[in-house]
Amino acid sequence: MSAFHTSGMTSSGVSRSRVVSLDPLRMRAKRHRAHALHRGERIWRDGAGPVDLWIELLHGNGLEPHAMLAFTVTQDFEDDQFTLGRPPCEDIEKLYGLQVQELAVFDSLEERALVQTRRANTVLVEVDAFFLPDMRALAYRRTHVKTTIAVDVIDPNARRLGYFHHSGYHLLHGDDYDGVLGAHAAHDAAASDAASTTHGQALFPHVEFVKRVRESLAGTSLAEGSADLLCAHLLRRPMHNPISRWRSTFPAHVDTMLERGEAYAQTYACNVMRQLGANFELLSHYLEWMREQGFDIPVTTHVAARTIASEAMVLQCRLARALSNNQHDLCGASFDVMEGAYERVVPTLAAIVC
Repeated sequence: MSAFHTSGMTSSGVSRSRVVSLDPLRMRAKRHRAHALHRGERIWRDGAGPVDLWIELLHGNGLEPHAMLAFTVTQDFEDDQFTLGRPPCEDIEKLYGLQVQELAVFDSLEERALVQTRRANTVLVEVDAFFLPDMRALAYRRTHVKTTIAVDVIDPNARRLGYFHHSGYHLLHGDDYDGVLGAHAAHDAAASDAASTTHGQALFPHVEFVKRVRESLAGTSLAEGSADLLCAHLLRRPMHNPISRWRSTFPAHVDTMLERGEAYAQTYACNVMRQLGANFELLSHYLEWMREQGFDIPVTTHVAARTIASEAMVLQCRLARALSNNQHDLCGASFDVMEGAYERVVPTLAAIVC
């Protein structure tokens, strides 16, 4: 079953979502096996949410996600965090023929998403992880966290939904369905009263949809298309070593973490160490894949990228121990390792292809 190739009609001729019974939905969820990038031993599990989503969305539709990872060479340090990894829409269209457009939600999120899934498109929507069963270990029915899912199938009559998220394909129904889609129905009532009031209307989340505009590249053409993107992204690489820039601000960051406590330190780690480590773990896999496609990529580059990923984890653990003991540890050894490794990855690649 492909979210980008199939559609369905009811016996009355009215277009419906492609899957209208629970058993096929369960079969798809059970049959979907996480891509190799999400299997086996990983340094950073679920470390790059938007990228993880695209990996499984592409994989679930029979496409090779390694090819989209060229953008990882552009990650920079933004003074308080590392750039959040997200595949550029232009790359997705060039490689896979999939166009990402913003979806205007002018009445009901459920209705707009239903229209698009009936067209065999996939809907990307920011939702509350409180209602996502696949987040059982972290947020489900426990805390409110924003995350993006790719809605593949909606059955409004049975209040159930199939979606891609993180490293898999999942199902939700009942109250969770209402929480993800139905909760925005409050906007309908507010809109109907617009003539009598100008405030109090609910705000919709950011929503996009993915549609096929041409066939995907494959085989050699896909690898060559990815190589072209790598060259283009290397021209957009940071002008200076971003890990060195992080190091220069790190002493002040440690002061802030000591002052604000464990909760802030955990949030900092998510947006700094995790973003850096997850990005370079993906870059390591990408460079290895490019070598497998026959490109002359030095082995030292993907080894160095993995070194950054693993050392970022070492730094995170070392810092957590220091903060728990109220110590001001600047983690110099870890920065030495990562700074040197970065020079063996991005500048080395740029010297080869630019």
